[in-house]
Amino acid sequence: MIDQRTAPYAALMLRLSLGTMFLAHGLLKVMVFTPAGTAGFFNSLGLPSWLAYATIVAEILGGLLLIGGIRTRLVALALLPILIGAVWVHSGNGWLFSNENGGWEFPLFLVFAAVAQTLLGDGADSLGKLVGSRQAGYSVQPHVA
Repeated sequence: MIDQRTAPYAALMLRLSLGTMFLAHGLLKVMVFTPAGTAGFFNSLGLPSWLAYATIVAEILGGLLLIGGIRTRLVALALLPILIGAVWVHSGNGWLFSNENGGWEFPLFLVFAAVAQTLLGDGADSLGKLVGSRQAGYSVQPHVA
């Protein structure tokens, strides 16, 4: 049984952690790998360069929107292709993410986390209600009995 008193806070914790992860990965591509380096890596995988730039923007913007709780369901759903792509990129490296070049265990976990966030919605303390987000789920403050 889902505890209706704590579920909004669980959704909040998931939203903050998923948003922080996306923001960190987007900034990593900008500040460490550089956009050009990321584009080169995408090319080495047979993917077009423009997809690297789109991924960087999606990760940074998506991360910020998730952290703020703005259009949470839509953002988590929209970011799924990036996570599925990460599973694909790491699929040949084995299961564990500690393997050389990282395995696919962590990206697959993030796929399920994003699906869970899509199903849950904003959670507690979201800015979504301030900017007109009309999501079902836990998009309002929890009811305290």
